[in-house]
Amino acid sequence: MTSKTNTEFEIMGVNHMAIVCKDMAKTVAFYRDVLGMPLIKTIDLPAGMGQHFFFGIGNGDAIAFFWFPNAPQAQPGISAPAHLPGQGSITSAHGSLNHIAFNIPADKFDAYVARLVEKGVPVSRVMNHDNSPAQISATMHKDVFLRSVYFFDPDGVCLEFACWTRELNAQDVNYETSASAHAPS
Repeated sequence: MTSKTNTEFEIMGVNHMAIVCKDMAKTVAFYRDVLGMPLIKTIDLPAGMGQHFFFGIGNGDAIAFFWFPNAPQAQPGISAPAHLPGQGSITSAHGSLNHIAFNIPADKFDAYVARLVEKGVPVSRVMNHDNSPAQISATMHKDVFLRSVYFFDPDGVCLEFACWTRELNAQDVNYETSASAHAPS
């Protein structure tokens, strides 16, 4: 992917994202034991408020989880998509976390998809994102810019393994905003 320089702030990556989980033990078992992300910091919050655990995702970045004993239940279709892409609606509410895409090496994509399946993780079909009207191809070709496979964590957080397949260029940024983007809130 072509890298552009941020002229306003020197942002070096994602320090961490914090997501709320229902069961910290299941979260640790999935992210550490299934996805292989090392547990790098654990915090017991004061006054029995819960826990905050961090997992390394590479490049010095992390994904973190809060566990709150009295958190409301998840609301698939509102706070997160109810389905994986290609399996139903992926709509979620404004301000929600729709999915997290982990960047993986393109030459290991197929092996990583197979490894997820071997570990018993239900996955979407492989999506070769292109500029066709459907925006997805069943096969690789020169216009494919990103390959993806999607899966859920134990709390229904939609995750993606993704890899860039070609350099992006000026022709990849050619859009007009939808009319709703200009509607008053």
